[in-house]
Parts: sequence; structure tokens; C-alpha cells
Amino acid sequence: MQHGVRAMIFDIVLLCLAGAAAGFLNAVAGGGTFLSFPALLYVGVPPIAANATATLSALPGYLSSAWGYRSDISGEGTLGLRIIHAIAALGSVLGALLLIVTPGDTFMWIVPWLLAAATVLFATGPALLRRLRQRGVGVAGPVLSGAAILGVSIYGGYFNGGLGIMLLATFGLLGHVNLHGMNGLKSILSAELSLISAVTFILADLIYWEQALIMAASATVGGYVGARISRRIVRTDLLRGFITLVGATMTVMILVM
Repeated sequence: MQHGVRAMIFDIVLLCLAGAAAGFLNAVAGGGTFLSFPALLYVGVPPIAANATATLSALPGYLSSAWGYRSDISGEGTLGLRIIHAIAALGSVLGALLLIVTPGDTFMWIVPWLLAAATVLFATGPALLRRLRQRGVGVAGPVLSGAAILGVSIYGGYFNGGLGIMLLATFGLLGHVNLHGMNGLKSILSAELSLISAVTFILADLIYWEQALIMAASATVGGYVGARISRRIVRTDLLRGFITLVGATMTVMILVM
């Protein structure tokens, strides 16, 4: 009996710490689900349900970090914010439906390659953008920008892990240059994508509610603290390096799981 109680307390503490760290990481860099997702697997949640539960539990952290970045968000690129939100909503639904019909083993095989691609894109994005501009290629037009947002939104609806990194990479390639503003827009879109995906997952009965509520509460605190700390970072090149390191580390972690 005592062993069972200790195990339950350990699981609760683990979920609290993972949720807070995930909220903090999502605000600063992205990739927080790669802390919450393994924690949910460890306490016995099946892979597809763990991804769905991690998506829902990340939502309050995204909202609190978006509030922390509220003064930095501004329009960049060729698409208005309303169009971006509409495209993101569509992509989120498509991605969530795709997850529901994906076998668990296939999902676990795909995940690290998706994150690896996002990390490489984010790391090489500024250099690639400079090279394109040197060749006379300007900021992506509305059609290409819309397609890019739709693609990353489908990714976010399918798998929340690495979504922040993928969004930041996409914004950079579409001509966004203010990293703090990009982080704010990333947080808002991540919240939108998570909310729409979570509704789909709830309807499909994939959420483990006890674990989700524990992680959501701690992610709220972590998200706000992360946003406040990140805004004080003047050297955005160091922040970009940290984000790249997070993505690479999480890719390796999920490969060896």
C-alpha cells in the first residue's frame, strides 16, 4: 500500500515538474512537449493519448506566455494576422484528424524526423533567407506564405512537440525578423492550434484528464515565467542558438526512447 502511495506521489511530482518545464521551454524556445510527452508515457499513458493529453495541457502555458509577450507582437511578412489565424485553424483540424487515424507505432517512428527537420530549418533559416535576398528573392508572397502556415499548422495539429521551433523557422523564412515578436505570435498560434486540436481529441476520447489538469496548472506558471525571462534576453543570436540546441537534444532523446 505504501509503495502504491509513493508511486502515485512520484507520478504527480513528475507531471508537475514536466509541465512547468514544458511551459517555460515553450515560451522561450519551443519543444516543451518533448518534456511533457515522455513524462506522460512514463506514468502509463499510451502514445497517441499521451500526445493528445500533452497538447491539451500545453494550452494554458501558451496563453500565459502570449500574455507575457503581448507588447512585442506586430505584423510582419505579407499575410495579415487574421489570415494567419484562419489558415492555422484549418491546418490544426486536418492535423488532428490525421493523428486520430495514425497507428501508434507509426506515430512514434515519425516524431523524431519531424522535429529534426524543424530544428535544421530553424538553424539554417537566417542564412537561407539572406542568401535568397542576395539573389533578389524577397519576402515570400501571400500564396507561398499561406501554404507554409498551412503546412506547419497541420504539423501542429498532428504533433505538438517541436511546434514552437517549427513556427519560428517558418516565420523566419517568411520574412519575420523580430525574434521576440515571433515568439509572441508563436505562442498565440500555438494556443490556437492546441485548442482546436484538443477539442478534436476530446471528442475522440483521447484525453487522460487527471494527468492533463496537473500538467496544465504547472505549465501556466512556467509559460509566464519563461516569457518574462525571454524578453530580457538582448542577444537574440544566443537565444536562437539555445533554441537550436533544444531541438537537437529533444530529437536525440526521442530517438533513443
